[in-house]
Amino acid sequence: MNFFLKHKTIAAALTFSLLSLGLASCSKLDNNYEPIQVSGLNVIQASPTTELLDVYVDNNKANQNVDFEFGNKIGYLSAFSGNRVFNVTKKNNLTSLKSLQYTLKPQLGYSLFVANTLENIELLMLEDNLEKPAAGKAKIRFVNLSPDGGALGLNVNGAATDLATNKAFKEFSTFEAVDAAESATLNIKNATSGAVEATLTGVKLEDGKIYTVYAKGLKANTGDTGFAAKMFVHSNAN
Repeated sequence: MNFFLKHKTIAAALTFSLLSLGLASCSKLDNNYEPIQVSGLNVIQASPTTELLDVYVDNNKANQNVDFEFGNKIGYLSAFSGNRVFNVTKKNNLTSLKSLQYTLKPQLGYSLFVANTLENIELLMLEDNLEKPAAGKAKIRFVNLSPDGGALGLNVNGAATDLATNKAFKEFSTFEAVDAAESATLNIKNATSGAVEATLTGVKLEDGKIYTVYAKGLKANTGDTGFAAKMFVHSNAN
């Protein structure tokens, strides 16, 4: 589904593309000119560590002026389409912890998750379906990013049918339509026992909005890196 940068976002997106990604623009147009092809990119820090991280698109830092800590999200950024190389490092350290080559398709949105523990860090790229939901509906995708969480599912408002089922670590559902609601309860459930492992309460599911819910953290940990649910909204839907 097409990803379009709109209104004031266009200027900011092109500024990121041309300056942050460090590519020069043409000084004039001619008959051979081709429009710049861009893709939308979210970057989510889902690796359960207290270390601050940096993420690079080719040789350019995506988290400019942002401390990229566990649970943080940046984007949508505008990145040039085509074959890109992504790297994650410790903050202010150019030594790559993990690298990923991925081809971004023009006018599509993507979410890049930094996943797994620091010692086993991984990069997971997912394509985002940004087609606007039907009237009165929102859309939700579930991603299991808890390394020791086991197989998990997602339930909305105690419905008889789960929205997502039996997702192992790094597995994910498609975006599923749900009724818009002023206050919803989202339950991450153990796929074997059905027990609720984590809950988001009082969640507003807005008409026409698109969301990702993910399981994060470690069951073996407590505090900031312990097991929990996290949710973010995709900022563009067409």
